[in-house]
Amino acid sequence: MFEAYAPSPFLIFVIISLVVALILVSAAVKTVPQASEWTVERFGRYTRTLQPGLHLILPFIDRIGTRLSMRETVLDIPSQDVITLDNATVSADAVTFFQVMDAAKAAYEVSDLMLAITNLSMTNIRSVIGGMVLDDVLSRRDEINEKLLRVIDLATNPWGVKVTRVEIKDLAPPLDLTNAMNQQMMAERQKRAEVLQAEGDKQAAILRAEGEKASQILQAEGRKEAAFRDAEARERSAEAEGKATTMVSDAIASGDIQAINYFVAQRYAQALEKIASADNQKVIMMPLEASSLIGSIAGIAELAKASFGSGRDAGGDRSGGGGTGRGDGPWS
Repeated sequence: MFEAYAPSPFLIFVIISLVVALILVSAAVKTVPQASEWTVERFGRYTRTLQPGLHLILPFIDRIGTRLSMRETVLDIPSQDVITLDNATVSADAVTFFQVMDAAKAAYEVSDLMLAITNLSMTNIRSVIGGMVLDDVLSRRDEINEKLLRVIDLATNPWGVKVTRVEIKDLAPPLDLTNAMNQQMMAERQKRAEVLQAEGDKQAAILRAEGEKASQILQAEGRKEAAFRDAEARERSAEAEGKATTMVSDAIASGDIQAINYFVAQRYAQALEKIASADNQKVIMMPLEASSLIGSIAGIAELAKASFGSGRDAGGDRSGGGGTGRGDGPWS
């Protein structure tokens, strides 16, 4: 038979001491993780804040109050219906970004930090959007975010919290209002299309008018140039006829009867030309003396012969023959 082993009182004391020491060490040594801060309370009263790292506290006297994260936190704000200034209902939700700057204030100035920021954000969303008309609410989201950030950050400063950003996630008008807005948008786009079409037609009409104007100007310049050329031709013709008349007048003044015969023959030939060129004249009856016309033509020939003869007499005999100029010329 084996005798029962009974531990000595000293061994029991050592074991109990070790257990108590382990309990005391675990209660006294605290390790705070990075980006966190813990508050320490002594007999229920705040004493200090533990920064990240290893710390010692008095066991059973000091205790850890609140463990707070110092990182930026994202808080989702629930969706809610908001009535705008023009009595339109809009469903709005948002997200709020905040960061704890003072752990003691965040732990003891407000009982539930998350709930407080959520309710504060919801009430300010209703206040800001309720003071704007629907068109401004839908088009000025950045302005709404700025107002919410300024108001919420000012309200959370006593809690040791810094609100870094407030963003409206969604703004949803009612379905009937959305349909009306879509119809308005389509009407506006149709209006812009018609305005652009009218502007295009206007530009096209202007360009066509400018083209017609340029064409008429060119045609007028052409007619002007043609009229100028015609006038110049008539002027030169009149000058030539004037010179011819002057020559004939000089010949008449000198007593040459053949000049008168020249004029008579010229008018006579022109009259016959007009009669012959008439459309309604197929047969021409001439109760005229042919000898008169022939005599007139002969008078012209004599006048030309006399003119050429006088020119040769004045210039001398260029051929060296010394002719008389009466029987040797082309008119003999």
